[in-house]
Amino acid sequence: MHWGWYDRTRRRVRDLSCGAYRIYLDFEVRRVWCRSCQAVKRERLSFLADGALHTKRFAYYVGRRCRSATIKDIAAELHLGWDAVKELEKQYMRAQLARAGTPGPKVIGIDEVSIRKGHTYRIVVSDLIRSRPIWFGGEDRSETSMAKFYDWLGKKKAAGIRLAVMDMWKPFRNVTATHAPQAAILFDKFHIMRHLGEALDKVRKSEYARLSGKQRHFIKGQKYTLLSHRENLTLEGRQALKTLLAANKRLNTAYLLKESFGQLWGYEREGWARRFFENWRAALKWQRLQPYEQFAEMIDRHWNGIAAYCKPENKVSLGFVEGLNNKIRVIQRRAYGLRDAEYLRLKILTCMLPAL
Repeated sequence: MHWGWYDRTRRRVRDLSCGAYRIYLDFEVRRVWCRSCQAVKRERLSFLADGALHTKRFAYYVGRRCRSATIKDIAAELHLGWDAVKELEKQYMRAQLARAGTPGPKVIGIDEVSIRKGHTYRIVVSDLIRSRPIWFGGEDRSETSMAKFYDWLGKKKAAGIRLAVMDMWKPFRNVTATHAPQAAILFDKFHIMRHLGEALDKVRKSEYARLSGKQRHFIKGQKYTLLSHRENLTLEGRQALKTLLAANKRLNTAYLLKESFGQLWGYEREGWARRFFENWRAALKWQRLQPYEQFAEMIDRHWNGIAAYCKPENKVSLGFVEGLNNKIRVIQRRAYGLRDAEYLRLKILTCMLPAL
């Protein structure tokens, strides 16, 4: 209960501009004596942002502009300090998260993100049904860091997870099996195909080392031509690929095997998928493709996490996690690196949320 007012002061805060003119609001702010707690308290004004130097709608405007521009550009445009723009954007992103609410995911995607050189990683967990990241943290990609997500989520919501999509990193599997044993584990297609691409590149390097003279000319500089899908190549790239495959039988075999392996995710029954894999593996016989044989052994060891995609209830979009990684790299590149861990966390968690 308040009794009258204690004192009052005048305050000037910045509001949305009108054309080329900056608008400021000049008003009185009162302090009141609270009889219940026996203390003097300032009245709370809902239209003010935290810090009380700007209105909330101005802070939200700054936040919306920062979604598509750098802090430096917005600071110059609005005649604000760099730190002031950053703080207003953080307030905006916290409001976005508050509106999105606490997640209760059914299908999650787990991946690690490099935040600086020297193998410094953080873990990103996404809700694949709602297509947005929900957690970013940890100190590395260890089991201890992964367990922090499930501690944050809570036992009740962890019990509601039915599918976890991840790469073949063992600590992620172990922690998920411990905290969400009911969840099926599905290995990400893009990480598996990346391993196959690395095997193809090893074959290319071995062929380059084996050959000499003019025979090397067809292989040199064709790494990304081999790793790309044919439909994604330019006309010049397709011609170079055609010449390369015609000149080297072993690379031709390796390339065709790489292109055909993607069919594995098109089967709706595990038995059919297994038969396809066994036939693909049998095609390696007498081909002297050692990296491919090692890749096939890896797939055999992790088969359960790949075959889980054959079940109809597990047919989820597998490209979101990789797309989110690309978006995070764009955020880091646009800022030339981010040293503020809290700011990076907010940028990642709100990058897929609608604007306020």
